[in-house]
This record gives sequence, structure tokens and C-alpha cells, in this order.
Amino acid sequence: MRHIRSRKHHPARIAALVAATFSMTAFAAEEAAQLPEVAVKSKKEVAPFKADTSANTKFTKPLIDTPQTVQVIKKELLTEQGVFTLVDALRNTPGITVQQGENGNTSAGDTFSMRGFNASNQLFVDGIRDLGAVTRDIFNTEQVEVIKGPAGADIGRGAASGYINLITKLPTLTNANYATVGYGTAQRKRVTIDVNQALDATTAVRINGLITEGNVPKRDEVDNQNFSIAPSIAFGLGTDARGYFYTQHIRQDNTPDGGISSIGRSGFFNTNAAIRNGAKPDRENFYGSKNDYERIDSDMLTAKLEYDLSEKTTLRNITRYGQSSIDRILTGVNGITAVTPANPNTWTLARSRQRINRDDEILINQTSLNSIFDIAGFKNSFTGGVEFIYERQKNKGFGTAATTTSGVPFTATPNPPANLYNPNENDALGKPYANGANTDGRTSTMAVYAFDTVDLNDQWQVNGGVRFERYDTRAIGASILPGGNPVPAVTTLTPFNLSDSDNLASYKAGVLYKPASNGSVYLAYGSSYTPPASANFALSGTANNQNNGALDPQKTDNYELGTKWNVLNNQLNVTAAVFRTENDKQTSFDDLGNPAQMGKTRVSGYELGTVGQITENWQISAGFTKLNAKALDQQTAAGVNTNAVRWVPDYSATLWTQYSFDSLTIGGGARYMGEQKRLVTTNTAANVNNMPEIPSYTVFDAMLAYAVNQNLNLRLNVYNLFDKEYINTMNNSGARVQLGLARSAMATAEIKF
Repeated sequence: MRHIRSRKHHPARIAALVAATFSMTAFAAEEAAQLPEVAVKSKKEVAPFKADTSANTKFTKPLIDTPQTVQVIKKELLTEQGVFTLVDALRNTPGITVQQGENGNTSAGDTFSMRGFNASNQLFVDGIRDLGAVTRDIFNTEQVEVIKGPAGADIGRGAASGYINLITKLPTLTNANYATVGYGTAQRKRVTIDVNQALDATTAVRINGLITEGNVPKRDEVDNQNFSIAPSIAFGLGTDARGYFYTQHIRQDNTPDGGISSIGRSGFFNTNAAIRNGAKPDRENFYGSKNDYERIDSDMLTAKLEYDLSEKTTLRNITRYGQSSIDRILTGVNGITAVTPANPNTWTLARSRQRINRDDEILINQTSLNSIFDIAGFKNSFTGGVEFIYERQKNKGFGTAATTTSGVPFTATPNPPANLYNPNENDALGKPYANGANTDGRTSTMAVYAFDTVDLNDQWQVNGGVRFERYDTRAIGASILPGGNPVPAVTTLTPFNLSDSDNLASYKAGVLYKPASNGSVYLAYGSSYTPPASANFALSGTANNQNNGALDPQKTDNYELGTKWNVLNNQLNVTAAVFRTENDKQTSFDDLGNPAQMGKTRVSGYELGTVGQITENWQISAGFTKLNAKALDQQTAAGVNTNAVRWVPDYSATLWTQYSFDSLTIGGGARYMGEQKRLVTTNTAANVNNMPEIPSYTVFDAMLAYAVNQNLNLRLNVYNLFDKEYINTMNNSGARVQLGLARSAMATAEIKF
């Protein structure tokens, strides 16, 4: 058999190459003998935390000249903090709180409020609404942008508090490979990869991947697993015509956490004296079943096309299809029974089981134009576009009691109570069964928007924006109505077919004055509308339900006066703003007990912030917010007045700072959250069962990193440094709490290759 030889590997060529190599080596050795030794010392690269511009194409100016509170949290800051989830990333901005659901059940996915208003449905990826009950990891996120205040002109319906915009990592022409390997307490393991390679002068590919698994520190049985991958390819980079095609696929398999009883904590009350004086349960106690589970699948496909019509004008089109599903069974805890009051070992805790089976789907096409041009001698920075959106959410209904629907019996196992101080995850608990009370809601939206900033001169700018949209919401399904009192109870499925449609117009306007090139002072106004069933498209036929299609959309207005400055040679940005936001047309009752859209929520306050470098090696990110939230003209049918807004802290603050000493970096931070009220009515008895509020708390974190060389960095993050035990979230009844992360650590190796 003849061996095939390549010409470039001809023996003569190889011999010549070897000879030349030895000759050069000998020459180099001789030269080295004549040169002094040079010590190569690694130095920690300082990546700035400060961003000067937003990736949001609807903003017409740099951040310092944008008349609105906008915070950009860059991936460099999140990396140093050892932050992995969106909820943790948002702890870098004050005024955001995490929430739970009604009764003993935890809401699905990322659930939080911002400046006193629910913002769980205001999550966007690259300016496109992101649906789904997903606990979002930031492995594929370039930066997190937090836009505060009503933003209906930016994103449309439902933006009473602002929105969160995640910017995706996309291919570039710079070859860069990056990986992390981490191990932490509670056997937490995390591996990420970020590979970016140019295929030719205008084409590049990138792939981001994540594998993580592990338990939750000081929580029995609770664990999380996540496998995610995000491949992408880009064409035409560096040219006038560019195309980005990218996908993201997430698979999560978790054991959900139903929390623990709030008994024994400061402020806890119960009419039973024995229970009132009871001890706290062990924070590690798990009151659920070993059969509790949470499985999440999420897929997203995006195509983005850009064409530069000129140096100052870009036409852009982005199309996305996304779908996600969650199937979860969670055990929550409720009331306490002192079986033998004198013997706490016999006390029990009621349990409820909730099943969520939900599918979300979105299809969107957005075409926009960004341009800078002059009219009558005035510079205009313009962006405008049109959007077509289709959104759908399907929920299956489940029951746990022994019931029958239309004569068909369910066979359900009741939920036995748990021992308060010694629960058993092997207890046989009732599995929720499908009861046919399903909902299928969908919304179609057509919208057109435009924003323009006009430079009147070097010091004065005026900004305006408007969005007109037409939405059409339809919901079909069935609800359960009880029928009589036999045992098991007989229920009837009542089908419904509801619809709602309307035209909305949202506005924003601002006047900005620049006393210097590095600073600005502005006064701004923004509005938004929240139609019925804006969050889940599940319309209701109940007269006083906010999701009743016969009701008017809620309207939110925001007024903000602020200033922004770049100081210390533009290395550090400082901001300050005072604001007032009012949301009206909320469901309430008049003095005669009749339903009326007369309720309001008013939130006023101020916010301070700073981010950037104090010196070349010293970086900081900090924020502080004061919120004053009031409920106005809100009362129940029985005339009970509401005067407060649940889960809004008076004060909140966040701080992270770090300093680099050549190859060594030391950093740390603190988070403060003021007390969050649960009780909101004026004539509620002073002693109400369970916890009346979430007490204030302060948590400290720390970090130590060492750059071994340019390709390897080792970092240790310690969370909750002083092991502060605090309530992170609490359900609306105050019966159960989820505690914040106990003291824990994660060691990570960051590798460039």
C-alpha cells in the first residue's frame, strides 16, 4: 500500500526546517547569555463597571443625556460578585424586592416589584418581551439594564414601574475563549463556557454554555440543576449589512422550596399563648415531599438584521419566537396546631400542595430606524419603529381535595400535617389532579412608536416619545363552581369565552440642561397603561376583578427631576433623582359597597447612585432609595380602608467596592433592606396572626481574587459573611417565610484559552 505524502511535509523540507530551528535556538541561547534577566509579573486587569451608553436602541442619547433613571449592570461587576441569577444581579440596584404568591405557595420564576409596583412581567431580552416562569441565569448576558418609572412609550402595556432589559452576548470579530469552573458549599458545582471565533473577515460564531447543580446551603432536600446552551452566528460584521442569528435553550430540574413556618420570630403573633411563645424551627427543615419537583424548558430563536443606510442612519429588523413550559409540584406550609400545648414535639403544621403546569409562547417582529439629522439647523437624534406581537399563555387547573366534576370522581390523597419541629419528607402527600379548570389566553398587539431628541444648542435638549398600540386579548377555558354539600363535594365546570380590545397611547417627554459637558439636569414625564389581564391574558368575568375586560386600563403617570454627572476624568458617574409615580383606576368599592375603579397607588421618593472608578485600581457601585408608598381611595366592600402598599421598604441601599493590588483584588459589599409591611388596612386589629412585616436587615459579602497569569484568575466569593439570618420573602398571610442565603462560599477558576 502506497502512503500519500504532502509536499509541505517532504523529508527534505522537514530536514531543512529542523536544521533552521536548531540554528535559531542556538543563536537565541547565545543572545540570552548576553541579556539581563527580565521578570514577568502578572497584573490583574481592571475591567470598568461604568457604562456610558445603553444597548437599548430606543434610547437616542448617551446615558448622561437620557432624562430617566437608567442603571446598567455590566457583566464585569456580576463576575466579581460571583452573581449567577437575575434576581441576585438586581440586588445591585435599590428599590427592588422579591415576592411570593398567595397563601402558602411560591410564585413561579423571577417574581419581583420595582418602586412599589409589580414588574414580574416586565422582563425583556434585547428589547423584546420575555415570557415564561423561568429562574433566569445570566450566563449568556452581556449586561442587565434597569429602566425605572413608567415606560409605556418604550415597551407598551403594563409598564407601571419600568422594565428590565437583558442584553445577549453576540459574536464579534475578536477571538476570545473563556471558561469558568466553580465549586461551593452545599456541593454546588458550576461550569460555564464562552467561545467566540471569527471564521473570516466578516463572519463569527459564538457559543455560551452552562452546567450547574447543587443543593441550597442549610436547606434539606432543596436542590437545583440547570443545563443551558446558547449558540449564535453573525454575518457581515464590520460592513454596512449585518445579520445575527442566535438561539438559547434552557433545561432546569429543581426541587422547589416551600419555606418554613414563621413561628418564633420577632413580631410573630398567635392567639394561642403556647404557639405565640413557641420556638423557631430549624432553618434546614423541609416540609415538602421527596416527590416535589420543578421542571422548566425554555427555547428562544432570534434573527436580527441591520443595515447602515449611511453613517448616521441604521435600519434594523428583529424577529423572535420563544416558548417555555413549567411543570411543578410544591408543598407550602400554613397554620400551626398545638396538639398538646405543653409538648411542642406534638405540634403540627398544615400543608398544602400546589401544581403549576403552564406554557408560554411569543412571536414578535420589530422593525426600527435610528437616525441623526438636522432640521432647520437643529440636531435631531431619532428612533422609530413598528411592532407586531403575538403572546399566549396556557394554564392547566388542578385540585387536591376529594371532589367530583360533572359526576366524574377524583381519587385524591389528603395532605397530612407535618411535625413542626421534625418533618418527614417521606410522608405520603396528596398529588394535585387535573380538574379541567384550564385557561388559554392570548394577546395580539400592533404598535408604532417614535422618539426624538432635539439639541436646541450646546446646553439645552428637549426629548419626546409616543407609542400607539392596538391590543386584542381573548381567553377561553372553564371555571369551577361548587354545587351543594355532599361528600365528596360535587362541582361543575362552567366554560367561558371572554375578550377585550382597546387602543392605547403612551407618552414621554423631557427637558435637559447641560451646565457642563460632563453633567446634566433634567425634568421628565412618562405614562403607561395596564389593561385587564395584561400579565397572563386570563380575563375574568367577576365584576370587581382587575382582569375583567369591561374595566378601563389602569393609568400610571411619573414625574422625575434628576441630575447626572461624570466626574474624576469621566471615570465615575454619580446620579440623583426625585420622583412621583401614581397609578389609578384600580378596583375598589365606594361607600355603598358598589364596585368602582377609584383606587390609586402613589409612590414618591428619591434615588442616589454612583458607579465607576475612584482611582485606576479602586472601583465602586452603590445606590440608595427612599420610597413613600400610599394606597388612596381603596377599601373593601365592608368599608375596610387600605392605606399602605404591601412589600415596599421605606429605605434600601446597595454597595460594592473593590481594590486591585497588581495580581490581587480584594472586594466586598453590603445590602440593606428596610422593613416591608404585610398589613395594609387602617382598621386591622393590632394583634394579627403570624408575621406583620419583614424586618429590616443588612447583609455583607466579600471577595478575594488572584491573577495567576494572563490566562488564569482564581476567585473566592463569600456570601452573607457574618451569617445573618434574615427573611428574604414571606407569603401574604405571614405564615411562612423563605430565609435569605446562609453564609456560604464559591471558589471559581476563570480560564482564558
